[in-house]
Amino acid sequence: MTEDPAQTAVWVFNGNGGKFPAGVFSDIDKLEAWVKKYGLSGMATLYHVDEGAYDWSVENGFFKPHKPHHAEPEFIGRFAGGEEHYHYENGERH
Repeated sequence: MTEDPAQTAVWVFNGNGGKFPAGVFSDIDKLEAWVKKYGLSGMATLYHVDEGAYDWSVENGFFKPHKPHHAEPEFIGRFAGGEEHYHYENGERH
């Protein structure tokens, strides 16, 4: 696999009820074509490469930690991101 040094973010699709991502895509059009092909339901979230979602969201003003548990490893490890995301039902964006 070759790396694209210009790739700074990826789209990750998590199906409803899934514990792990079902797919990772370089752009939203590719993700949506795949979701539509299989009539999937779930959520697509934009994640920045080489940076945790929590750190990126705090640094860019999408999330402001204001409770003590916001600094705990369990919270940070489950933080899903605060930037861009879309919901899908039966292959269609809602």
